[in-house]
Amino acid sequence: MKLRIFTEPQQGATYTELLRVAKATEDLGFDAFFRSDHYLKMGDVSGLPGPTDALLTMAGMARETSRIRLGTLVSPATFRLPGPLAISIAQIDEMSNGRVELGLGAGWFEAEHSAYGIPFPGLVDRYDIFEEQLAILDGLWRLPAGEKFNFKGTHYQLVDAPALPKPVQFPRPPIVLGGAGKKRSAALAARYADEYNTGFQPVPETATVFDRVRAAVAEAGREADSIRYSTALTTVVARDDAGLARRAAAFGGDVDELRKSGLAGSPSEVVDKIGRYAEIGAGTVYLQIMDLSDLEHLELIAAEVLPQVQ
Repeated sequence: MKLRIFTEPQQGATYTELLRVAKATEDLGFDAFFRSDHYLKMGDVSGLPGPTDALLTMAGMARETSRIRLGTLVSPATFRLPGPLAISIAQIDEMSNGRVELGLGAGWFEAEHSAYGIPFPGLVDRYDIFEEQLAILDGLWRLPAGEKFNFKGTHYQLVDAPALPKPVQFPRPPIVLGGAGKKRSAALAARYADEYNTGFQPVPETATVFDRVRAAVAEAGREADSIRYSTALTTVVARDDAGLARRAAAFGGDVDELRKSGLAGSPSEVVDKIGRYAEIGAGTVYLQIMDLSDLEHLELIAAEVLPQVQ
């Protein structure tokens, strides 16, 4: 089981604060540092000091870390054009010596699009954009050097793209897709995903999603376990109830709800619950850490959870 640290910096975090967490992630032995890709805070919080750009964050951390993998969970297809996105991710891959992963989704948070003037089409069009972006990214990265890439879709047309630069990872950086595993999502995962993620659900619901995706992968002619399956869970770990309540209160979390749909409890309780996700096929858990100032929280997880699940 791989444990990855997953942050939500749109809720209010500077690059310096994110870097501190990323360095702790590396020093403490976790597998990866991932972040959300949003431009607007959620919930009743100030959001200060404001958003940071996900790709700029990964580029900076590519040069300031040496081991951990770096990625987004997930970037909306509405935010960036696929050609420039392919260039940016390939460059970050080179900057990190082959440690970048791209989580990509259709986009869902309309308010952040309105706030920053980003077009937000209807759901069907967003999924069409998402599907075309996947085809373009995969095509640009896989195309042999020296050849030209052409694409004619409804939303994007590429003519004689040199498909450069090439990423360090061959044939391309891993692509992480996610969602509820319904028909279109599962079909795109079967075609393009190296990993499928579903988050913030109890074990039975997560198992249902994994089963849908496995069926779609097998129907597409791939081995059902040729892609990784992962979950993301809000995580609060403490040695006693008082510590648990304090850590949950720091970001307005409810301990009872976190025990149900997240990872909350003593180290042994959390190890047990991670084991239940492993039993349904999860090979990776993204630990959503909401209080980025509490590095002792990461130290506790690294000392008393990580060694028991690796």
